[in-house]
Formats: sequence, structure tokens, C-alpha cells
Amino acid sequence: MGSDANKMNDGTSFQPSEPTPCATGCGFFGTAATNGYCSKCYRDIRAHEEQAVSAIAAVDKFVNNVVTLPLPVPLSESTPSGSEPVHVVEPAVEVKKVSNRCLTCNKKVGVMGFKCRCGDMFCGSHRYPETHDCEFDFKKTGKDAIAKANPVIKADKVNRI
Repeated sequence: MGSDANKMNDGTSFQPSEPTPCATGCGFFGTAATNGYCSKCYRDIRAHEEQAVSAIAAVDKFVNNVVTLPLPVPLSESTPSGSEPVHVVEPAVEVKKVSNRCLTCNKKVGVMGFKCRCGDMFCGSHRYPETHDCEFDFKKTGKDAIAKANPVIKADKVNRI
């Protein structure tokens, strides 16, 4: 009786098939659920596919700077729900590379370089703004800082009797 319970007599239940070798030929057995691959080869193939998809998406995002947006649909016209995508080009963001060389004389400064308020790195002899023709407006920055720190306080006029 116990052996009858283990048999699959029901016509709707899953019937196990004959094991087939992995499609890559690694020596293990593949299944229909993993497209004929063993679990290890299937996991490796999926990881490789996901890396390829993410690499393509990254290249499209950073190289092309293209964003797809759906076209706006006028209220008077009726169009199907799948409208054509529009390619909108975003402006490229300029990223300044961190350098370990003096911008004026191209001397290696390493960790001992001086970073100016203009955002560039300089050696010891070019660290002052007047020696490297700095374009940073120190006067305007100072005036703004003073104005922010010292707001104008005005008292209301008092009516005298």
C-alpha cells in the first residue's frame, strides 16, 4: 500500500523525465526549467546576461545622454496607448578630473599640493592667487559673507508726541 502511494497514478501530476546532460557539457544533468543547463551553468549564463544588459544601459546613459520620453498626445486626437518615444538630449555635465600636478608648471605635487578656491591644485611656489592668475573673485565672496553675517537691522519709527 505504501508503494502505491509513492507512484504517480494521477494523470494531471508532473511525470519526471529521463535526466539529460547539461547543454554546456560540464558533466552534470540539466533540467527543462533551466533550459537544459545544470544549476551552476544556468546561474553563470544568467549573471553574464545581466552584466551585458547593465553594461549596455550604462554605455547608453553616459555616452549618448539620451532619455526616451513618450510624445505628448493632443486632447483632440485619439491615438493608441503605445505612442512613439522622443529622444531628448541632456546637456553633458563637465566633471573636473582631480589632478596631482600643479596647473601652472605641471610639477607633481602629490599630497602636498595646495588647492586654491578656484578649484585647481598648485605647487608651493604657485599657491598664491597672484602667482597663478586666479580668476576667483575674492572681493565678491568676502562682501557676500559679510552681508550674510551682518544683516541690516532697522528699528520702526517712533511717533513723538
